[in-house]
Amino acid sequence: MTREGGAAPGIVAEAHRLVGAARAALASEPRPRALLVDCARRLDQPLRVALAGSLKAGKSTLLNSLVGQDIAPTDATECTRVVTWYRYGSTPSVTAYAYDGARANVVVRRGGGAHGLTFDLDRLHWDAPTPREVDHLEVEWPAAALAHTTIIDTPGTSSLSREVSRRTVRLLTPEEDEERVQENLAVPGADAIVYLLRRLDAADVRFLERVGAGNAQETSGLPGPLGVVGVVSRADEIGAGRIDALHSARDVAMRFAAELERTGLCQAVIPVAGLLAFAAATLRQQEFAAFEALACIPVDDLSAALLSADRFARADIPLPVRPELRAQLAERFGMFGIRMAITLIRLGVRDSVRLAAELTIRSGVDELRSVLDVQFGQRADQLKAHSALTALARVLTAYPGTRADSLLPQVRTLLADVHGFAELRLLGRLRTDELTLPATDLAELHRIIGGTGIAPHLRLGLPVDAAPSVQRAHAVAAVRKWRARARHPLADQFTATACLTAARSAEGTLSLLPE
Repeated sequence: MTREGGAAPGIVAEAHRLVGAARAALASEPRPRALLVDCARRLDQPLRVALAGSLKAGKSTLLNSLVGQDIAPTDATECTRVVTWYRYGSTPSVTAYAYDGARANVVVRRGGGAHGLTFDLDRLHWDAPTPREVDHLEVEWPAAALAHTTIIDTPGTSSLSREVSRRTVRLLTPEEDEERVQENLAVPGADAIVYLLRRLDAADVRFLERVGAGNAQETSGLPGPLGVVGVVSRADEIGAGRIDALHSARDVAMRFAAELERTGLCQAVIPVAGLLAFAAATLRQQEFAAFEALACIPVDDLSAALLSADRFARADIPLPVRPELRAQLAERFGMFGIRMAITLIRLGVRDSVRLAAELTIRSGVDELRSVLDVQFGQRADQLKAHSALTALARVLTAYPGTRADSLLPQVRTLLADVHGFAELRLLGRLRTDELTLPATDLAELHRIIGGTGIAPHLRLGLPVDAAPSVQRAHAVAAVRKWRARARHPLADQFTATACLTAARSAEGTLSLLPE
């Protein structure tokens, strides 16, 4: 999520045109006018990616690991009960906003340990006559990862407080009560979602089904964000902190992926040890020295000390690292991270930079970043345009009887016909039981519609330096193959449509190649 996608600048311009026409037609209506101003603004802003999931799923820890800085509080304070927007800013600042737009500066406090950052919401000085309830927080931070992506940290969807959970629902899904649509008119605030799972239960499935309402269809009604990637979070805990914990987590992720992708609810599911990823990004020399000292202890003696975090930090356990530092290591790295760091040093890692890189790879966060770049970053224009057009359709539906009515068919046609949207919808459904293709064809289809990247050579499965003539030959062959598959007399409607989508993707790739 570190760079802006530019695959479809035309759709952004078209969305701008339609939003502008709607603003002119509804200029006398304050409420829709304000919503349309936000629609136009978000087309020019960075992609908005929301982190969602159940309570204690590890959203704030994952945010810190993706950004590579300690900017999100991870302890269970009041700030984890409100939606928090993390944007790029030249200087750090945290601002609280009330429902009516009133503002208050938030004091940021830092302490020790893994939970060193806290936003103090107890003493807010509002720019209003009376105190307000906090609606959301906005954090501006000079982090490179936020330059092209705004990350939205949301409250747990399974919070004991129904109102706290509803804050996430309101952000990500449209209002369902059509009789009160003008009163409660709201549009999804995110363009894409990273959904964190510790286990896959009915509540997770229901939430993802609500977010994806309309997206699994070939025409789009009033869906939520189009891009959804699942993360098996706190993956190191699945294996009880053992050295093979990530292998166990990957098996779980595969089961989750099979279930979610079969129903078209996620485009990918990745296991990530967020705690380890963040600790690796902020590894200190003192911690590396501690791991080096521990690596010199005989394996059997150290294994006994590593039976649990409490035992590892006990003062009566004779180890060449003081108990306070051991407790800090357990808090920051977890037992899986400690075992992994010591193993890597025993295998030959000799400096903190190399150790940090190896731990980052093993945390799964690099794989997640790669998936997010392919699914979100390279398609940022398409995702933003989809959000804006969905919002526009909702506004036009809620305020009929004006000259803006003529715009609604155009908006719905775009949502249904834009090929980039079709690719994204299909990426979320490739493993459904509806698609009857051999495994090799499924892999090729996944690649040709941009599942591994949208550059022509990636879609065609060729090296980056493949000659244009070679790329053109492969693209022509792909067009012919997938059009023939679509016309096969035994192909069902969904499979035929998927093959036509692949053919159109190959044609689009061909159009980008030099003659």
